[in-house]
Amino acid sequence: MLSQRRQFLTGLAATAGAVMTGCATTRNPATLRGYSVPAIDLHAHWHAPEFVALIEKEGGSNGAKISKNARGEVVFGWPGMGALFQDQYMSLEVRLKAMDAAGVDIHALSETSPMVYWAPPAFGLKLSQVYNDALAAAHSKYPGRFYGLMTLPMQAPDLAVREMERAAKLPGIRGVYIATHINDKNLDDKSFWPVYERCEALGLPLLLHPINPLAAERMRSHYLRNFIGNPTDTGVAAASLIFGGVMDAFPRLDVVLPHAGGITPILIGRWDHGSGVRPETKHMTKAPSTYLRRFHYDTVSHNAQIMLNIVRQVGADRVVLGSDHPADMSVERPVDFVESIPELSRSERELIIGGNAKRLLKLA
Repeated sequence: MLSQRRQFLTGLAATAGAVMTGCATTRNPATLRGYSVPAIDLHAHWHAPEFVALIEKEGGSNGAKISKNARGEVVFGWPGMGALFQDQYMSLEVRLKAMDAAGVDIHALSETSPMVYWAPPAFGLKLSQVYNDALAAAHSKYPGRFYGLMTLPMQAPDLAVREMERAAKLPGIRGVYIATHINDKNLDDKSFWPVYERCEALGLPLLLHPINPLAAERMRSHYLRNFIGNPTDTGVAAASLIFGGVMDAFPRLDVVLPHAGGITPILIGRWDHGSGVRPETKHMTKAPSTYLRRFHYDTVSHNAQIMLNIVRQVGADRVVLGSDHPADMSVERPVDFVESIPELSRSERELIIGGNAKRLLKLA
């Protein structure tokens, strides 16, 4: 019932957006929704079956707790973290039907919890290789629908650089996907800088996603670890990259923040003020707000007015389509959501729906 109500409300928003932008009468058969660019979802999670099979086979001997539920789905357990590998996360054919129904042309596929940082380095590398090879195979099978965001064993940065060099040569791999922290190390930790250096040199965008967010033990109830923890962890990651000098050291590095940047856009004024009065930030030569446009922000905000505020704050050219598919916290129809954002021009909508992602992924 809740899902039906959500679809009904989303449909109303989509109708309003179509009237506002004129897209209801303008159709281009080259894309599912009639825009001049494909709708490209940069926040779409996929558990490759080969990756899941490897976890099922060898995860237990590498410290994880592996089991199966009554439906035969593989269940992963690790202190403070768990994962259930469901069909909607694994089947490309099920995914394609959902994409067609939502008017999304392309998914940039990425791993989500549990990622690979829990594993011993050698097994983390093996998991990454299997996943990245599966991304390339998915692209080769459906070259117009899927691209890959590689997974790396960031717990061993030397191995991560090695795997990046290998995976960057695979068909369809167009970016790097990492968590907002690596086993509780913030992203400005100097051990990760060689990874950023190679990302920048290879022209690969770096996309972030929360995993096991900070203070999770205080947010066990009411699903607060997701409602509050995930967007907060995104803000910590962005702040670490700004205050920790990563964005200065790698001026051509493109970084995409999930969940509309989390707490970053609304706290930027506080960061600006603090950087001017606190001794901990006396090394800063520029206000934190000057870095806002160094990031891209996806559209997973679940509120059209908030999304409009972010677009006006950072510019439509820094916002990309996202859904968090197929999680229950996803935006089920992300193109409809963009169409529901008030006051945007058609050109701004096209940048958000696909133009910016096309540039980031270097698609023809």
